[in-house]
Amino acid sequence: MATTTATAPPARGGRALKREIGVIGMLWASVGSIIGSGWLFGAKNGLVTAGPAAVISWAIGGVAVLVLALVHAELGGMYPVSGGSARFPHYAFGGAAGASFGWFSWLQAATVAPIEVSAMISYAQHYSFASGWLDSAGLLTPSGIAVAVLLMAVLSAVNFLGVRALALTNSTATWWKIAIPLLAIFAIAMGGGGLHTANFTAADGFAPGGVQGVLAAVSTSGIIFSYLGFEQADQLAGESTNPKRDVPLAIIGSVVIGVVLYVALQVVFLLALPSSAIGSTWAQTTGGAFGAADGLWSGPWAALATVAGLGWLAAVLYADAIVSPGGTGLIYTAATSRVSYGLARNGYVPAFFERVSSRGVPWVGVLTSFVIGCVCFLPFPSWQSLVGLITSASVLMYAGAPLSLAVFRKRLPEADRPYRLPVAGVLAPLAFVISNLIILWTGWDTDWKLGVAILIGYAILGLSRVTGSTSHAPHLHWRSAQWLPVYLVGMGAVVFASGYGDGEGWLGVWSSLAVTALFSLVIHYWAVAVALPAEEIREMLAEVADDEDALPGLPSH
Repeated sequence: MATTTATAPPARGGRALKREIGVIGMLWASVGSIIGSGWLFGAKNGLVTAGPAAVISWAIGGVAVLVLALVHAELGGMYPVSGGSARFPHYAFGGAAGASFGWFSWLQAATVAPIEVSAMISYAQHYSFASGWLDSAGLLTPSGIAVAVLLMAVLSAVNFLGVRALALTNSTATWWKIAIPLLAIFAIAMGGGGLHTANFTAADGFAPGGVQGVLAAVSTSGIIFSYLGFEQADQLAGESTNPKRDVPLAIIGSVVIGVVLYVALQVVFLLALPSSAIGSTWAQTTGGAFGAADGLWSGPWAALATVAGLGWLAAVLYADAIVSPGGTGLIYTAATSRVSYGLARNGYVPAFFERVSSRGVPWVGVLTSFVIGCVCFLPFPSWQSLVGLITSASVLMYAGAPLSLAVFRKRLPEADRPYRLPVAGVLAPLAFVISNLIILWTGWDTDWKLGVAILIGYAILGLSRVTGSTSHAPHLHWRSAQWLPVYLVGMGAVVFASGYGDGEGWLGVWSSLAVTALFSLVIHYWAVAVALPAEEIREMLAEVADDEDALPGLPSH
């Protein structure tokens, strides 16, 4: 991590963010969000759903997310502003669309840290000292809530130390998060159990569900969601020492690392399974040979390590199941404060979110993240379910980036692009289709709750504007956002009609995909056609250049 410091001109809140994160810090911010505790279960879930063809599912998911990442890489290199993914639609479509996608981004970021803290407590149940933290229904007990609040306080405290300390802490945690899966891959591959190539055709064959099974694994086994998180480099771009180089490198590099690691995990997990752990079909494989307490479902990699005579590795894996979510929670706490800072800069939320400490930390956003996290620990099953589902469904935030890129390519062809996406005319609409397929795969039982959260967000944003608590009132540009309500309602209708997540099932698997793709293309070209004119986009970007020293390629006022 670089030690150079370049401070931007004073922000409206009184102080500026500090550019103190080097290329490794930026890369590890994204990698640390992609590689969480999910790697411990992803290979097992993929295998049960698609059989050995899950290897193909991981490759498909990786390519899909790489397309999204390439879009963010161009945008982040062009406009390295704090909370970037929440702000790109603002510059392309104005206030109404910008506020909407900004809310989606904040909602996604704010709910991840408490969910990761809950995961830490759940995984800690392997140890006797944590036995009283959850009740029989899996809800936090009073002592569990106290521990959860303490852990959220630790994540917040590290963020208060400044972005340099945050990057160092996260980089240390991410080295661990990469090292442990690699250790598991090599140790189990070389262990006493050996690798069994016959497993590729065991049970009911390589691809028992055919193409449909392979695609189902991408959507329902957590594969696509395991790859998400690369956008953290965009969120922290306002604090990068060399953002035009480092942001694209971090975004693209993190996805490549994630794809290589996850595919390798799936291959080794498949080949290391003893024949006694494989059922008559892959869907029935529960690892019964490992015993009820340490079976394939409760801890697949730890179970494999035990069978291979690697008890020390099993102990390390149980520890990693606590450390990994902690690292992810740390970086999302930072992301939440940067998104709220960016929203305040754009005039959507109260101006006090722009306040920055002497260490360059948007401290109001950090405190808000802490409070939201504590609220998420309330012991009501429906509330905990809502928070968890919103976290997954908020991939809606990814849809704003490809639309913004297409607008900037059309309106600002002369803009400096440190990384230029090849064949953007094809990949931008494809990325928008992919983002909407992720929403489809999330399912109706999740997406209707996201709809409620969207309405709550509009109420909050409207209240901030009416009360005059924002630093300025941005123009809403209703004409440029005319496609947005059609898009939100239309996607909800498609998901409702599909068979995903308790949908009605009026649309089959293939027809759901086709309708989503066609609808996405209609919205994409409609949105680009009515986007803000070039001169208005340049004026808004010039204001950012004045305030944040983030866009040196643009003329300032």
